[in-house]
Amino acid sequence: MSLTRRTFLYASGAALGGATALGGAPALEGAALGGAAALGGALALGSAPAMAATGEPVKIGILHSLSGTMAISETTLKDVMLMLIEEQNKKGGVLGRKLEAVVVDPASNWPLFAEKAKELIEKDKVSVVFGCWTSVSRKSVLPVFKELNSMLFYPVQYEGEESERNVFYTGAAPNQQAIPAVDYLMSEDGGSVKRWVLEGTDYVYPRTTNKILAAYLKLKGVPDEDVMINYTPFGFSDWQTEVSKIKAFGSAGKKTAVVSTINGDANVPFYKELGNQGVKATDIPVVAFSVGEEELAGLDTKPLVGHLAAWNYFESIDTPANKDFIAKWHEFTKKPTRTTNDPMEAHVIGFNMWVKGVEKAQSFDPDKVIPAMIGVSVPNLTGGLSTMMPNHHITKPVYIGEIQADGQLNTVWQTPGTVVAQEWSPYLEGSKDLIADWRPPMSCGNFNVKTGKCGG
Repeated sequence: MSLTRRTFLYASGAALGGATALGGAPALEGAALGGAAALGGALALGSAPAMAATGEPVKIGILHSLSGTMAISETTLKDVMLMLIEEQNKKGGVLGRKLEAVVVDPASNWPLFAEKAKELIEKDKVSVVFGCWTSVSRKSVLPVFKELNSMLFYPVQYEGEESERNVFYTGAAPNQQAIPAVDYLMSEDGGSVKRWVLEGTDYVYPRTTNKILAAYLKLKGVPDEDVMINYTPFGFSDWQTEVSKIKAFGSAGKKTAVVSTINGDANVPFYKELGNQGVKATDIPVVAFSVGEEELAGLDTKPLVGHLAAWNYFESIDTPANKDFIAKWHEFTKKPTRTTNDPMEAHVIGFNMWVKGVEKAQSFDPDKVIPAMIGVSVPNLTGGLSTMMPNHHITKPVYIGEIQADGQLNTVWQTPGTVVAQEWSPYLEGSKDLIADWRPPMSCGNFNVKTGKCGG
């Protein structure tokens, strides 16, 4: 019998108890989370009792930009990591040892990310690193983590087309954010959109995501003339001409939407210009993949009411776990109005998974912790569980929210359960036959199910 991507993923998911990612539509893990979460829960959910920490502290690297164009987004991730480490130390640390944060500033400088990662691993002797935002920063550090055999937890939505042994991806893959957002906008509830502006910052994440979206839109019958793609540099500020182009493209008599992969502080003048030119959500809705509560906090959101964001967490989600997290965050920052956002939750999940993985392995050694991570499940902040799958990506719910006047996001659509990440896109010719499974004997991030070979 020939082995197809579909049959392989079915078999792989069945081995974990039913969590699969079949076909093109987002695959739901199920309300009860099936056997994968049950396995992960059995392995990982029991917290170790608090005890007095002894021995040398275990160092945790924090690799986020605290200056430059990405500081608007990444500073908060540094802060939430400090909070998580402090909270864990109150519980006695991990395996009886205190945790110590080592913070560096790669300053939105992509080559500097690699230098700082090497410094954290070689000089500071960290056991694990939590960091990066942009895909270009992640790509910059991949060789370092591979060569030095350390672990990176990456907390931001990205373009997929990757699965590395030393990286755990706790942000969304395209089928956990971008594809559901397009499906929603195509639906009657989302406005039955017919024309599409794919607007992004000029680097790997927007370009690859838009390549996937363009292929998906074509598959859905959208003609090329109804898709406009545009890129601007990091830190771009002169949006008057670009927004005018969007308005002109949207005046053709077909319902038009903007899918935004604009990153960093360029979002502030972009949304201001939308307001200046009167681009209302009722006319041309914008759905953003890199704008959350933190970015909206610096804007006058009244002209932006009704525009959309697609994430896997919103601060406004009403669950006991989220309320507790927000209360702890406000107490830690001493700022009762400071917002929370999706990448913060990804760090919460990733950090707690790392703790469970270390406890499961009874070691901080990456060679022992890395295989122990697969199958680990921890609570998310939205009322369910997230599980680390064999492709080193986690299961996540998907939410689409409307911007409110107070800068919060009100959920207008969500998946009924969690979605299994598709690390390789089924819509791209060079990727559709690839899967990742880091369990032996495969232990491969780009296994071709047609040829039966690992791409290395």
